[in-house]
Amino acid sequence: MYARERQRRILDALSRTGRVTVTELAAQFEVTTETIRRDLDQLAERALLVRVHGGAVPRRTAEVEPDLTSRRVTNVEAKRRIAVAAAALLPADPQAAVLLDAGSTTAELLPHLSGRRGPVITNAPAIAQGALVHTDLAVHVLPGRVRPTTEAAVGSSTVQALRPLHPEVAFLGCNGVDAEGFMTPDPDEAAVKTAMVRAAGRRVVLADSTKIGARHLVTFAALTDVDVLVTDAELPTELRQRLLDSGIEVHLA
Repeated sequence: MYARERQRRILDALSRTGRVTVTELAAQFEVTTETIRRDLDQLAERALLVRVHGGAVPRRTAEVEPDLTSRRVTNVEAKRRIAVAAAALLPADPQAAVLLDAGSTTAELLPHLSGRRGPVITNAPAIAQGALVHTDLAVHVLPGRVRPTTEAAVGSSTVQALRPLHPEVAFLGCNGVDAEGFMTPDPDEAAVKTAMVRAAGRRVVLADSTKIGARHLVTFAALTDVDVLVTDAELPTELRQRLLDSGIEVHLA
């Protein structure tokens, strides 16, 4: 059995049982304990689990929400691959309105907006600034209080500004996704994301592998509220099936 397949099965076992041990996995896969420790270390480096003495437990809620500066230099290549895959989901009509959520992964979509002429709506001043290099775009910045951590406009004015809008597609970021839905730590940011989900004709979430299985304070969208998930790594079998059963297309970058 190749390491990739074994690691996928380890994640499946972890999602079922809530904890795996080195000795049990070594016996199950008929490999050495050193091989299993190496598998767990590699999965931990990809933030797909947390190493503990003698084994591993699922990755749960992040202790600290990283700021945008940190996220801009984290998993950059994966985020660029996700953006390439997501660009294929841009509306065929170049005049169609596109909504971009704040975030380091959604920002990677900016180079793929070249040639579009429709409005680009965002709650991120940095994304709006980046979109201005494409002079044919009509860039709209949503009002609100800008959170220092994510540099996203949030608050009641942001939510109210979204209510009359009907963009053809929204590209959203998240901090975590599991069988319960898509999550973020901040209630104000969650309210804006929920408003984006309600406004858009098609809802696409961009999430690198560090977000898979992570749990946070607020669920801003149930699985059935989202149309497409674009990610860079194979999902645990149980989660992938839950997504598919909820009608979500899963695109692997």
